[in-house]
Order: sequence, then structure tokens, then C-alpha cells
Amino acid sequence: MKLRYYIILPLICFTLCFVSCSDDNEYKIPEGITELQNDCIKRGIKPNLVGDTIQFAYAMALPKGTGHLVSARAEASIPGDPKTSFNNKSYHTSSGGMDIGVEVAGPSVNEGKMTEITFTTDTCAATLRYYYVIPEEARGKQVSFKFYASDSNGRQVSYNMGPYNISNMDKKLDIVLSNESFFSIEDMAVYDKTAAAANPEKMDLVYIYKVIRGIDYAHSLVSPGADSQYFQGVTMPEGVNNSTKFWKVYASADQDLARDEYGVFVDDLDLQKITFTNAPDFGINMTQKSGAWVETSDGRYRAYFYVNAVNNGKKTMTISIKRLKVK
Repeated sequence: MKLRYYIILPLICFTLCFVSCSDDNEYKIPEGITELQNDCIKRGIKPNLVGDTIQFAYAMALPKGTGHLVSARAEASIPGDPKTSFNNKSYHTSSGGMDIGVEVAGPSVNEGKMTEITFTTDTCAATLRYYYVIPEEARGKQVSFKFYASDSNGRQVSYNMGPYNISNMDKKLDIVLSNESFFSIEDMAVYDKTAAAANPEKMDLVYIYKVIRGIDYAHSLVSPGADSQYFQGVTMPEGVNNSTKFWKVYASADQDLARDEYGVFVDDLDLQKITFTNAPDFGINMTQKSGAWVETSDGRYRAYFYVNAVNNGKKTMTISIKRLKVK
């Protein structure tokens, strides 16, 4: 698992504040700046999964008294999901470290690869947030962006960002397993015993909750093909016998799945490189904030589980998963 540190590249200093050309509280643009300028940073360090959002802060400005901003555009090499958009507020950071947004434009419009927004406020500087929602078409590919800004003098500037790799992984959050329910890694879905019997080839794990004197069993995930001692009397439907390889881990987390951990992510390379030689086919006594690396018996899928919660009274376990097809 890789630890990545969020390194913020500085924006052009005059774009850090929203500037109204008629504002009494003047912001002085540094001397020497005479033309329309722009800069951009990518916000966030997480792997880029289909359905998730890549966020940018796009800054643009020109000297006060020389005109005003007219429009901003972002062109993606692969058209984004229809939810792709510019936020119509310009953001700056207050002295207390808070993001402050001021509305400066109308709603953005998508047309093919292009997302455009038109300014409705007489302003010489703005920092806009651009949200690219990753489409299925981009899975496993690279995507690049070109940002444009134009002013009332007819001048235009542009800024290139990328390329960025788009993950082949899938993600699903907050899956609730009830006692003696089955889980399919391929479907990332929960099955009851009847449905499991009808789809035996897809059943990779069974969740069992039992309190056993002298044994730390409690919340456990067991392969249907494991030794019967690990089922503690629970019978498997006929034909449900996959043997899933299972490495239980502690002090392991993923920000996408845990959401209360920071700066640690499981990515495609982690799942491609992990080995399962001599791995067991069960994980007993799974606890909140523990996790597991798993591989299906046919070797087609690998996944990382994170245990978000366990509930003794309801006999449930809540997990989140990242999954990668490797064959």
C-alpha cells in the first residue's frame, strides 16, 4: 500500500483572492503583470476510479482597469460524465484557513469534451473549481485537460494538465453483511443462502457471527471451501465450495473506503503485485478497522476489504471494497 503526500503547487499569487474591479477593499496585483494570466492545480491524490471526481482549481487574472474576465473552459481528452462541471463560485482562503466562495458566473454547460462557464460579475480575477466525473469510457486509459480563459479585450490564455491514469479498479462502499450471508467479489454483492445455492460459482465468502467460549471467533469471513471447523455448524449449500485466498491485516486502511483515514490509498499496482502463496482461506474474528487482501479461487479477481463497522447485537458486519479484475 502506498503512502502519498499531498503537495500543493502554488497558484499565481494574484489569483488567491476573488477581486471585484470596483471593490473598495482593493487587492493590488503585483507589478510587472500586464497581460491575462492563468494557472492550475489538481486537488487530491487519490487513485482515479470510474465514477469518482478529479478536481482542479483553475485560476485566472488580469490587472485592474485593463478589462474583465469573460469566460473559462475546460477541454478533456475523453468527455466526462454528464455531471462534469465548473463550480460558479470563485474561491479564496480566509485568514482562518476556510474556503470562501463568491458567485461570479452562471451555471456551466457541457458540450462534448468541453465544459464552459460565462462570468456574470465584473471581475478581474477568479479561482474556479472544475469537477471532472470519470466516465466508464476512460477506464484503464489516460485523460488530459486543457483549460482556457478569455477576457473582455479578446485575449485568451490556456493551461495544460495531465495526462492522468484512470484506474481499472471498482469500488463499493458500506456493504452490510448479515449473519450467514454470502458475498460475491465479482458482483460486489450480498446473497442469502437460497440465492447462493442458485449461483454457487460466484460465492467467495460467507459471513458468520458466533460467540464461542474460549475462541476469538465473533465476526468471521470464511471461504465456502474452507475446512468445516471454521463454519461452526453452518452448512454450505450444495455446490458452494470456492476456496478464496485471504490475508487478514490490521493497522491497514484506505481513505476511499474508511473515509476517516488520510493519505493512504490502495491502487491498481497494489492489487497486481500482492502474492497469496500459502494464504489461508478464512479470516476469523474480524474487527472494526481491520482489513483483508483477497483473491478468488479462479484467480480472476483480487480485492481489498476494509471493515467499517461490526455489530454484535444485530450480528452484522459493514465492509467497503476495492476490486480489480486481473485475468
